[in-house]
Amino acid sequence: MTALDERIKSAYAECRAISRRHYENFPTASRLVRRDKRDALAAIYAFARAADDYADEPGQGTSEERLHSIGAWRDRLNECYSKPLAEIEHPIFLALGDSIHRYNLSFDNLNNLLRAFEHDAVTNHHQDFNSLLSYCKCSANPVGRLTLELFNYRNAEMFALSDFICTALQLTNFWQDVAIDLARDRVYLPLDDLTAFGLDLETVREFSASKGPVTDDRWRRLLEFQVERTAGLFEQGRLLPEKVGSNLRSQLRLTWLGGVTILRKIKAVRYDVFHFRPSLRKWDFAGLYLRSRRRLFNISFLDL
Repeated sequence: MTALDERIKSAYAECRAISRRHYENFPTASRLVRRDKRDALAAIYAFARAADDYADEPGQGTSEERLHSIGAWRDRLNECYSKPLAEIEHPIFLALGDSIHRYNLSFDNLNNLLRAFEHDAVTNHHQDFNSLLSYCKCSANPVGRLTLELFNYRNAEMFALSDFICTALQLTNFWQDVAIDLARDRVYLPLDDLTAFGLDLETVREFSASKGPVTDDRWRRLLEFQVERTAGLFEQGRLLPEKVGSNLRSQLRLTWLGGVTILRKIKAVRYDVFHFRPSLRKWDFAGLYLRSRRRLFNISFLDL
């Protein structure tokens, strides 16, 4: 093994460690895919995780400073396409560069992730659902497209189906984490939807600060509306796992099932995500794994 091979191996190990620390938000790197693909997914995740922290985490400076950090991250990404691997020093970009060259990963998808983080660095809300969908186009959909590229699926129909699933997964995460995002002064609920259901941000903050259960019917109807249209997006992407080979099919089924199950859990707590954060437990994964052996078009949202 050459010195460069050793460096690449160590770089992937560092990316795997980063992905393990945030496993709940990284379901695509499960053992249902081969180790080399998992390593590539870990490199993509580590690249995105660091840039997301520049945009979101406290202590990263002003908006301008955050944008500068993300811009420097983009410069390193450009080097993955312009420099030999031996000249790349940063371990995340060494692993990412190796994956880019090994699997012909497109620059646009990786760059779009950075565009989403740049958006987060300068704004903390969305006026309407179309704005939120545009954000998901950069923040979530590239991950699905990169996953398909890893397995050499590159046709427009499959990308479109993947976009439905990834957007739905991102929206599910937003509804699941309303309280967490509010604590960071972030609001992903479209502001015009709040108004339509007779709510405002101050009232939602009061819900989050309340000690007892949130039983306000306006809130329940608002989140029920969001959950149902998110379930509709999952439904539109349902056939994607049946269009890929066995090397990816079970993973995509499991990812779809996991997202839909979170929606069902939100419904089960009567939409009070302020006091009950719906999440997947170990026993959930066991059951979902068994369900992932069945075709998704034999499973409906109501069955889960």
